[in-house]
Amino acid sequence: MSFLSPKRLTKISKYLSYHLRHHPEALDLELAPGGWVEVQALLKAARKQGFTISPQELEIVVAQNDKKRFAFDPSHTHIRANQGHSVPIDLQLEPQTPPAVLYHGTSEGAVAAILSHGLQKQSRHHVHLSVSLEPARQVGQRRGRPRVFQVDTAAMIQDHHTFYCTDNHVWLVDSVPPQYLILVV
Repeated sequence: MSFLSPKRLTKISKYLSYHLRHHPEALDLELAPGGWVEVQALLKAARKQGFTISPQELEIVVAQNDKKRFAFDPSHTHIRANQGHSVPIDLQLEPQTPPAVLYHGTSEGAVAAILSHGLQKQSRHHVHLSVSLEPARQVGQRRGRPRVFQVDTAAMIQDHHTFYCTDNHVWLVDSVPPQYLILVV
């Protein structure tokens, strides 16, 4: 695999996130079940829009993205965003039992609303949860001073909440009511 500058890696990652998670129609693409898009169709559409991505660059972005946002199918002929979609899509994930505790990072300004109403998916398909504090803290610091909630997933499972796990080990759930949350950071 060739080298890709951090700036180029970020630029391609943001471009892919925008189109594979939120606006596939901007490239005249349609997400197949599971969120999959043909790699060649994506590269052709991006090139047509004036944003050329080489197949090698795409491989590097998928392999080196810090949050493993993207995945190839086993044949490497299709690509998808692993989660975070705001467009209707069935990611074809199977329910799974999460660890007893998960974490959610947010900004300081959101704490009061979360303590009152719990974690809501907003414009996304699910609430995203991490298996450890550090990734949650990193998510929280994107919009200022980070705050992290611990989620009592063991109690949520007992109360029949359904969880899913993505290929990049992000846990998904429809919502987290406030009684399952403890502010830890």
